[in-house]
Amino acid sequence: MKLGNNEVELLGTALPPLLPAGSHVMTATIELPPGDPGSPPHRHSGPVFGYLLDGEMIFELEGEPERVIKAGEAFWEPGGDVIHYQAANNLPDRPTTFLVVMVCAPDQEMLVLVGADELEARRHLRAPRP
Repeated sequence: MKLGNNEVELLGTALPPLLPAGSHVMTATIELPPGDPGSPPHRHSGPVFGYLLDGEMIFELEGEPERVIKAGEAFWEPGGDVIHYQAANNLPDRPTTFLVVMVCAPDQEMLVLVGADELEARRHLRAPRP
C-alpha cells in the first residue's frame, strides 16, 4: 500500500470498542528474558495492540488456542473481560522484545491479575492446550 511517496506494509487490522471519555493510551516496550513465562494470567481494561520487535512469543487469550508470534508480526487483544493467559518468551537462549500500545479505561488499572478461583470458574472458556 502507498501513503504518499512511502510504501506501507499493513501488519494487521482490528475493530476496537468505542473508547469512553477519559481513557488514556500508554506505549511501552517489554523485554522478556530467555524462557521467561511473562505475566501471570491477567486482563487489561482496554484493547492492547502489539508488534514483536525481536524473538518469539507464546501468546494466548481466553477462547483462542495459544500461538507463536514471531518478530515482524502484529497482535492485539480486546481487553475488558477477556483473560490474557500468556505472553511468554518462546526462546530458551535469547530475549524477546515487543512494543505495545495499551488503552486504559477511565479510573481502572491497566493490568489486573486473575485469581485461581476465577481461573477455575472460567476453565471451560480456555481453548484446549497443546
